[in-house]
Amino acid sequence: MQGFRALPSVDQLLQSDAVAALIDEHGRQAVTAAARTRLDAARQAIRDGADGAAQAAALPHLIGADLAAAAATALRPMLNLTGTVLHTNLGRAILASEAVTAAATAMAAPLALEFDLATGGRGQRDDHLRGLLRELTGAEDATILNNNAAAVLIALNTFGQGRGSIVSRGELIEIGGAFRMPDIMSRAGTRLVEVGTTNRTHPRDYQSAIDADTGLILKVHTSNYRIEGFTAEVEAPALSRIAREAGVVLLNDLGAGSLVDLSRWGLRREPTVAEAVAEGADLVTFSGDKLLGGPQAGFIVGRRELIAEINRNPLKRALRLDKIRIAALEATLRLYRDPDRLAERLPVLRMLSRPKAEIAAQAARLQPKVAAILADWGFDAQVCECQSQVGSGALPTDTIPSAGLRLTGQGGDAPDRLAARLRALRHPVIGHIHDGALILDLRCLGADDDLIGALSGR
Repeated sequence: MQGFRALPSVDQLLQSDAVAALIDEHGRQAVTAAARTRLDAARQAIRDGADGAAQAAALPHLIGADLAAAAATALRPMLNLTGTVLHTNLGRAILASEAVTAAATAMAAPLALEFDLATGGRGQRDDHLRGLLRELTGAEDATILNNNAAAVLIALNTFGQGRGSIVSRGELIEIGGAFRMPDIMSRAGTRLVEVGTTNRTHPRDYQSAIDADTGLILKVHTSNYRIEGFTAEVEAPALSRIAREAGVVLLNDLGAGSLVDLSRWGLRREPTVAEAVAEGADLVTFSGDKLLGGPQAGFIVGRRELIAEINRNPLKRALRLDKIRIAALEATLRLYRDPDRLAERLPVLRMLSRPKAEIAAQAARLQPKVAAILADWGFDAQVCECQSQVGSGALPTDTIPSAGLRLTGQGGDAPDRLAARLRALRHPVIGHIHDGALILDLRCLGADDDLIGALSGR
């Protein structure tokens, strides 16, 4: 058995062919640090009785593994087979190929982001999207922020700071990540004025709450929960008349926000942004990365003079978008000019509108192949029916009939063990556990080989 003398020095390691190749890939500084760490570990192993020659022989491989692990990103592509199409934890909307191309172009070259090519003077970054948003929503003007929370925040701050903002108790929502509307209102510097009750709010509730200190009325679309039974709410047109008579701003927060009628593709109808504008809201806020199918963004559309006032708010610069997302959003919004082909070109809508029969046929094709792979792991796979979800924060109460694979194994912890193994794959596969099994909902799966390749470690 050989001891410490079998170990090379750091310089000897760096000059060896195997480690020199690592320097070309990772750089001398990183390789040197990794070599020192592994040599320290080898010395400790020898103290514990390990053979020095064996430790020395393993060093290049161990150093390479350490460097590869350090260089790997946690932002790895994965298969979303959870059944939730717009999954917040998995990045929400997958972008259309046109948006991906536009974003890549924006990353690779200088752009006329805030430069007017016609005059040679300074331009406005919102101008790249303003015309499209006016066209698609019917609004007089538009502005763009980092996300919808930012859109709501700046609107409340602009027109409600130091004043009262009226909202129905039934619309004081909380969404993912502990985002609570009362907290946003507090941070915006506006005073929350609650009216009505959880299940019933009437016009007189708003009218009696308005006073000289009122800055705005806020209407919130409660897309992430539903109250049924003995209920009443004031619809947007009536609320618009109340706000107009009182001379206060009506802000309608649509949240997920849809530019098209989803019922055309067999989904539950959501109010569109154009409808909210036509119903008389002074300002409408909505997201870019949910039902719209683009990158993360928040939009405010509405009356021209109010949008101009928002753009003068110092918060606008802190909450603005970068060139990459503006480019991707422009490409995404252009797809809406051709609604007849929208479901073919917009991944979110294509996944949401995918027929159950098509998904079931894919599950039947995949079942024997997946079962054969999982048999070596001690698990089985069978075709099953399941229910997809639009999004955890966008229409979470709505489900869509779907199909997938039900994966089972021995032991009560079998679903958790298998889920962990699928997460550890080179191309992770994410499902959901239900009724003692791991379910892979295939609604968001593309080609069959995407799943087979992932399970095979490709």
